[in-house]
Amino acid sequence: MNPYTIIKCRRLTEKARVLENLQHAKSNASVSRCKAPKIVFDVDFKANKVQIAQAIEKIYPAVKVVRVNTILNKAKKRRVRGFLGKTARRKKAIVTLRAGDQIEEQI
Repeated sequence: MNPYTIIKCRRLTEKARVLENLQHAKSNASVSRCKAPKIVFDVDFKANKVQIAQAIEKIYPAVKVVRVNTILNKAKKRRVRGFLGKTARRKKAIVTLRAGDQIEEQI
């Protein structure tokens, strides 16, 4: 499977930024244990953790994936102009990288 069909995009939200910056935090003992960076991606709904890890290592060759955690967000019912609809369901992957690895942002 093509790695670009598995990894849809990188999620850049406030919570994702907090996870990325946990490696630099020193506020308390539990937070200071986080030595590895964590990056959040939107992934294909049918992809499993092994496929996600392999796709990220192919897209970013300088990065080694240590762990992948996935979250399934179900579609929610929403009313738009009186009509009932649904939001898109999505799958997020929180990828833990090796300590010292970093993904460069391309804007």
